[in-house]
Amino acid sequence: MAHAHESNTKRIWVVFGILSVITIVEVILGIIRPAALEASVLGMKLLNWIFIILTVIKAYYIAWAFMHLEGEKGSFRWSIVLPLLILIPYLAFILLVEGNYVHDVYKDGFVSWDF
Repeated sequence: MAHAHESNTKRIWVVFGILSVITIVEVILGIIRPAALEASVLGMKLLNWIFIILTVIKAYYIAWAFMHLEGEKGSFRWSIVLPLLILIPYLAFILLVEGNYVHDVYKDGFVSWDF
């Protein structure tokens, strides 16, 4: 019984370490903002793409570890993970496109900044 407890404790620390490393990389990139990552790729800065990809990786790993998906059958795992991998980037795309449109309307359009 104690052996299972030790492996669970070790697993929690491994998950904590992996998520911490990814978060630290995100924070460092957000603070430093390297000029090399300011290049535009598919209409968005490469740095933003890196943030989106790292966020999706963290979300996938959280679902994998804390929802105990590693022990499930492959089809069940994919039924949970695939919408995550499709809908989060799609939501980010929609938010960025619509936000850019609203910004352009206020910047170049006939609507003034009232706030």
